[in-house]
Amino acid sequence: MELLIIVLCSYTIGSIPFGYLLTKIFLKIDIRNIGSGNIGATNALRTGNKAVGYSTLILDIVKAVLPVIFIKFYYNEFIYICALCVFIGHVFPLWLKFKGGKGVATYVGILFSINIIFGFVFIFIWMIFFLIFKYSSLSSLIASLSVPMYLLFFLNGQNIFFFLIMFVLIFFTHRENIKRLINKEESKTKIY
Repeated sequence: MELLIIVLCSYTIGSIPFGYLLTKIFLKIDIRNIGSGNIGATNALRTGNKAVGYSTLILDIVKAVLPVIFIKFYYNEFIYICALCVFIGHVFPLWLKFKGGKGVATYVGILFSINIIFGFVFIFIWMIFFLIFKYSSLSSLIASLSVPMYLLFFLNGQNIFFFLIMFVLIFFTHRENIKRLINKEESKTKIY
């Protein structure tokens, strides 16, 4: 019974569409009609309102941190199930007909909650690739692969299966970006 409650609560918290809500409330627009149509922080930045963009980023991270940290302390054996459900909630929110964000900010929250070093590995790799190429999508893909690689080389592959699943899911959510990157049509991202 407690597993079912954890799954439902984690999914529900993860499915809160902050990018959609913030642009609707403060900008009176539907973020799904802007840029990529995605509800995440990168697309929220495309509205031109940095406060809304960065608020989306922070809230998408926090909505992962709160349930995962709670489960880590009280039901540690379910931490990976909780993390996966939060992520799936963000990517496939019931409230928006299962069309959500790409999950990167939420994944960052998950990483920092599970192990702060994993979060810093992701951020470090993301920043390096973003500074070189200026593509948020490419940076996110490589950074999400860097975590299982870090586990493989430094922690003997401990819990690598979960992080490989997360990489596959992020790869899936970025499939259109990958096509645009291959065709040299992907737009560069301004984060400042």
